[in-house]
Amino acid sequence: MPPSGSRKTLFFLLLPLSAALAVPLERGSPGQNSPATESPDTGLYYHRYLQEVITVLETDGHFREKLQSANAEDIKSGKLSRELDFVSHHVRTKLDELKRQEVSRLRMLLKAKMDAEQEPNVQVDHLNLLKQFEHLDPQNQHTFEARDLELLIQTATRDLAQYDEAHHEEFKRYEMLKEHERRRYLESLGEEQRKEAERKLEEQQRRHREHPKVNVPGSQAQLKEVWEELDGLDPNRFNPKTFFILHDINSDGVLDEQELEALFTKELEKVYDPKNEEDDMREMEEERLRMREHVMKNVDTNQDRLVTLEEFLASTQRKEFGDTGEGWETVEMHPAYTEEELRRFEEELAAREAELNAKAQRLSQETEALGRSQDRLEAQKRELQKLPCFTSAFLSSFADDVPVPAPAGDQKDVDASEKKVPEESPKVPQVDSQQL
Repeated sequence: MPPSGSRKTLFFLLLPLSAALAVPLERGSPGQNSPATESPDTGLYYHRYLQEVITVLETDGHFREKLQSANAEDIKSGKLSRELDFVSHHVRTKLDELKRQEVSRLRMLLKAKMDAEQEPNVQVDHLNLLKQFEHLDPQNQHTFEARDLELLIQTATRDLAQYDEAHHEEFKRYEMLKEHERRRYLESLGEEQRKEAERKLEEQQRRHREHPKVNVPGSQAQLKEVWEELDGLDPNRFNPKTFFILHDINSDGVLDEQELEALFTKELEKVYDPKNEEDDMREMEEERLRMREHVMKNVDTNQDRLVTLEEFLASTQRKEFGDTGEGWETVEMHPAYTEEELRRFEEELAAREAELNAKAQRLSQETEALGRSQDRLEAQKRELQKLPCFTSAFLSSFADDVPVPAPAGDQKDVDASEKKVPEESPKVPQVDSQQL
């Protein structure tokens, strides 16, 4: 494997979807390097942390040298992690800061989750909660040590090994949900409408099955078709080594999963057309994954998720390379689920639907109770307004009798006026009626 292979092995143990950060293999003059591509997201919740750690480690000359001489087993076993003790202080400082940022991010995620699930002001044991994140050492939350790199590699290797399986499981649930909805739709129709819908579905399935033969991925027939139709070369002059070099897009000496999947486009186009309603693009992506897994299983002998030139040439010497038989069996020939799995899935859906309906009913009852309370309050308010003491005329007259406080500047005059004794009115002499 060329020097860049080990670095790319590390990358693919951690980021199997692309070889974006790989060290380019020099071609031609020593100073010429192929441009790097951007790294796609792996889907791991610690993807950014993982990528940043790899990038920082790449800046250290000692670690980079050890990485270039390491093999996949050295990386998986943790032997490479021990080289962290010899990297520069500057790099270690950057790694420490990355870890502190990751711990802080995880704490924020935990707090948000706890706030959503528990009562406020509940004491949270962050140390125990951080233990569920296996890609770092929670006992040491401030510095990045060899143990952190070892855990990061082990966790990412395990998680990404399960990535394809998780994708298959997601596709299975998608297919079961699609079948469940189809059956429910047919049950809702009358007899004549149901027969027409079933006839239309059978016609769509028939059109989907009518496609050219799909070659076995990685077979001579499949590669020659790419050589002729995509590369524009003479099929009678097919050369495996030249083919490998042509499709090693970033010229790093290996074919990664992305470069392999690009070879299957022609075969997939035979079966799937986004313009046809009978062709499901979600099924096409599942088909692409199945093709890539087939090639990796038969060609990637050291299981490092990369195909070297030696592995590729060796695969072209096997009997299976030229013997394609009836061709590739597509997804529809291999149902993603059994009837028993569909039955359990529908029971799960029914239980979830019942739970949601119960919640909706409780919410509706609470809303109705709130509405009745508001109606009672409005009725009481109207009754109070009918009382004489609450008429608008009464309230207006009551407001007129309320003394209005004098401005602050006139307060002394008011006080003085309150102290004045009112003058007595002149007395009117009384006349005795007998004197008249």
